[in-house]
Amino acid sequence: MRIRLGITGGIGSGKSFFSKALRERGIPVFDSDSEAKKLMLMDNDIITSLKALLGDDVYINGEINKPLLASYIFASGDNASRVNSIVHPCVKKAFLRWADECFSAGHHIAAIESAILFESGFDDIVDRVVMVHAPLETRIARVMERDKTTRDKVIGRINSQMDDREKLSKSDFIIENDGTASIDSQIDKLISDLHLIKDVQYLV
Repeated sequence: MRIRLGITGGIGSGKSFFSKALRERGIPVFDSDSEAKKLMLMDNDIITSLKALLGDDVYINGEINKPLLASYIFASGDNASRVNSIVHPCVKKAFLRWADECFSAGHHIAAIESAILFESGFDDIVDRVVMVHAPLETRIARVMERDKTTRDKVIGRINSQMDDREKLSKSDFIIENDGTASIDSQIDKLISDLHLIKDVQYLV
């Protein structure tokens, strides 16, 4: 059995907490956000394309010009789509290579964590999707505490993401991370259910 597992969930749902718990069980997890940031500094295709789109000033001393990139991305949805069309395909390729290495090393499950799993099209390269879910007020409180920010700003960030109901409808498994349900027992059941899957169409 070889399963590529997608992990998603809204801001404050506890995706990173869940991913950490999987890693502690020996299941490798690819952090798409941090890997994207690395690739934007290292991948020649991304560097060349971003410079063609935004000019050489998008990089300063080998680092991303964050204010320039952010101002471009947030200016319009089309701008964000242009940047994503450059970065996301490279992240997909990196994950697929990484997953193959995990399988070659004897792992049966290789996971990718992404808040925008569906929006980015990363769901096309996984066999099953698990959504980490938490009540709205719980998410708001977590992010306010973590980021030391206001309720209105957190709500704005939540509203900019895909609605939880849509994510839930697209996911194969749900992990409830409301602070009361046992994450360990839910992971036990998830792993057991994944090992029962016989009809995975292994993607190439």
